[in-house]
Amino acid sequence: MIATDIVAAGQHPAGAEGTDTLKQQLHRSQRIYKRRTWLLVAPLLAFILIIFVVPIASILINSVANPEIRDGMPKVTMALKQWDGAGIPNENTFRAVVADLRKARAEGQIASVAKRMSYEDPAYRGLIMRTLRAAPENDAAPDTREALVGALPLWGENTTWRSLQRASRPFTSYYLLAVFDRKVDPQTGNIVKLPDGDALFVNVLLRTLLMAAVVTLLCVGLGYPLAYWLAKQPAGRANLLMIMVLLPFWTSLIVRTASWIVLLQSGGLINGALLHTGIIDKPLVLVFNRVGVYIAMTHILLPFIVLPLYAVMKGISPNYLRAAISLGAHPFIAFWRVYVPQTYAGLAAGGLLVFIMAIGYYITPALLGGPGDQMLSYFVAFFTNTTMNWGMAAALGSQLLVIVLLLYIVYIRVTRTQAELATH
Repeated sequence: MIATDIVAAGQHPAGAEGTDTLKQQLHRSQRIYKRRTWLLVAPLLAFILIIFVVPIASILINSVANPEIRDGMPKVTMALKQWDGAGIPNENTFRAVVADLRKARAEGQIASVAKRMSYEDPAYRGLIMRTLRAAPENDAAPDTREALVGALPLWGENTTWRSLQRASRPFTSYYLLAVFDRKVDPQTGNIVKLPDGDALFVNVLLRTLLMAAVVTLLCVGLGYPLAYWLAKQPAGRANLLMIMVLLPFWTSLIVRTASWIVLLQSGGLINGALLHTGIIDKPLVLVFNRVGVYIAMTHILLPFIVLPLYAVMKGISPNYLRAAISLGAHPFIAFWRVYVPQTYAGLAAGGLLVFIMAIGYYITPALLGGPGDQMLSYFVAFFTNTTMNWGMAAALGSQLLVIVLLLYIVYIRVTRTQAELATH
């Protein structure tokens, strides 16, 4: 296209006018080329935007969204914007509390308001639910403040109103703090650590990272020699063996996990074979514990590291090893110093893929693990499907997202450093 335009432009008379026309046609051709390029990639960009960007943005927003008090108590929210935070608010604010709670009860929102306030302090749930019983019948009664403070002393405390003011803001740090076992102290307003009896999610996060790391190491330990052996096979045999490696992909994940329950249970095939050969005297406990989770997850994720390693190893010439051995190096030293460094790219890509997939696993630990073997994704599903706490589910999902992004950044920097070293 550009060459045709140049030829056509060359038919114009020489001079400044011909040069300007040539430039204009070049610019027009480039604009047409860029427009066609954008039109070609537009469907892919739209797909990425709809399938990935929008859901991720929604998760990030839900992890800090704070709509319950603003929607359920709009008059109080407006009144607390004018409150200076000293003492307790005036009579009009107390009247706004009663009016908003009556409206929230009529619209079925009072439970949501009470639940949100209980995040600040569990005592606030009962306070919200008992307020209307203690309030005067008339919303405009002149003694609403006195009646509420007399019946429910919490309304006379400054910390209650500061907590309500904090909960009425458009965004909250509660969910993000909660996933790190932190909260805002209603008495001081400072970020404090949860008591040991209430702390949960940091341990779950560490457990998730540990289990994912163990599964990744097991996959590397099993997948590396398997990929190396496959890469040394003739082409026909290697293709047949790769089909066998990929065969588990043709089976549902739930079916594979359920099959491991059958194999690993006390009366299963594995324990039966060990008992029959006399290796053990009583069945091993291989299911509903961490061992069963490791076995099943390693089996499921193993192909994801074999594939990139096989692709890299297939392109490595055997002449490097032969040259190192011919120069006097021990075969193992030659393999470790010459062959293994050339597989770092496939090893890093496969290991990262397995680790990222492992930290988000839900079905396998839920079916094969015990209560102490559940990973972070289990609690995401719990808050989504059971308690309908979208804020906590989104905060836990954001936690996993940040981990994946950090791992990806590390992977990019490591591969870039290796590429720079290879060029020098």
